[in-house]
Amino acid sequence: MEPLADPLVPRVLRVRRRRRDGPGVWTLELEGSEAAERSFTAGQFNMLTAFGVGEVPISFSGDPAAPQRIVHTIRAVGPVSSALAALTAGDLLGVRGPFGNGWPLESALGQDVLIIAGGLGLAPLRPALYRLLAERERYGRISLLYGARSPREILFERELASWERNGELAVEITVDHALEPWHGHVGVVTTLISRAQFDPQRTVAWVCGPEIMMRFAAEALGAAGVPAGAIHLSMERNMKCGVGTCGHCQFGGWFICRDGPVLSYATLREPLRIREL
Repeated sequence: MEPLADPLVPRVLRVRRRRRDGPGVWTLELEGSEAAERSFTAGQFNMLTAFGVGEVPISFSGDPAAPQRIVHTIRAVGPVSSALAALTAGDLLGVRGPFGNGWPLESALGQDVLIIAGGLGLAPLRPALYRLLAERERYGRISLLYGARSPREILFERELASWERNGELAVEITVDHALEPWHGHVGVVTTLISRAQFDPQRTVAWVCGPEIMMRFAAEALGAAGVPAGAIHLSMERNMKCGVGTCGHCQFGGWFICRDGPVLSYATLREPLRIREL
């Protein structure tokens, strides 16, 4: 999607359909008269408004090759996200964006690609996976390492199974704990890195999930020989305006909404080591 002339003014879109993708997680597909004329990059986000409640940043989770289908996956955790997740077909919401930069697909050409996702972090990486698979011959080995809290919280299960079956990428899934029957891995997602096949000197790694998970994943990738500049994280902390003017998302010398949300670990390594009081 091309941003509006005034990026602070939302446009009103309608929910086309709503799908449950996990406990408290819903995927909304939006429609609007201008949707087909707009495009977005894998990794970018919109500011979504639940009228009368508030506004939050939500990454795209759909295919950038189909901009007429604006797709966002939302976990209901607070007043705004809960109000958005409760919208049904025909309901209206406000949309500003797209904002930020995306996953560096061009710099990954000819490289092995290692994608590491934790929980809802799979949603912002899903558009990148669509683009990688659409141009599969342009990349080396592609591996998806995904960690969820439990088997019932695994997102996009049918899609993950389809990707694994077609053999175009390797998929490894782990869960933190499993009370129900589960025959897969148990443990944090970083334990899967040693199982992935990649050449560390010709690998790009894209990571999205809880901040502590991203920090440990980046450290583990560095220990495996992947250069810090080849590791990218998606940071979505404290974003309010989306255009780098309010200052809420300042992180070191960067504004996450404007300079990110995708930033290299070489950029983020030192700020991530600073503990907030």
